[in-house]
Amino acid sequence: MTYTSVKTLTFDNFLAQYQDCPRYELADGELIDMEPTGLHETVSGKLATKIGIALTAVELPWFIPRTCIVRPFAEAATARRPDVVVLDETVLSSEPFWEQEPVITLGRSIKLVVEVVSTNWENDYARKVEEYALLGIPEYWIVDYRGLGGVAFIGKPKQPTFTVCQLVSEEYVQQQYRLGQPIKSPLLPRLQLRLDDILPR
Repeated sequence: MTYTSVKTLTFDNFLAQYQDCPRYELADGELIDMEPTGLHETVSGKLATKIGIALTAVELPWFIPRTCIVRPFAEAATARRPDVVVLDETVLSSEPFWEQEPVITLGRSIKLVVEVVSTNWENDYARKVEEYALLGIPEYWIVDYRGLGGVAFIGKPKQPTFTVCQLVSEEYVQQQYRLGQPIKSPLLPRLQLRLDDILPR
């Protein structure tokens, strides 16, 4: 991750200049170049496929948009681009931006958000946990397929870790899974998934 901004951007400035550039996020007015790698995209793509299959099986009115910006707070110049996001189509008519652009501002529109960890692991394990919980997103997955997170987050020895955060009383309760372990999602109980299934070959 590289911080490239020399000036502060507003949310509207960010949309006007970078809406069609999926490699950029905005955090408190600072432009962040996410620098996605091919391996990162492999993991997020495989995961989106697994989630999509599970959603189709249960016939819920949820879907995975191809591109989406999450604006966690109206008063802050912050725009997140989750690696995978599951939206509830029945709620989108309440979204103020959705008909014109793929921007989500209401937590109730989002069922699940997924971040695949890269060099900016601090954001995924700390800041985004707070932002997504405050927004009221029921489930947040942190997919640390290379074991990059700090020891305080993934323990010793550092190893690939999949963290399921479930919102309980406005805070996330976290459950971690390692290689070989079946992952349990309260949101998608019929999902068949292990971290091994989504690793790059």
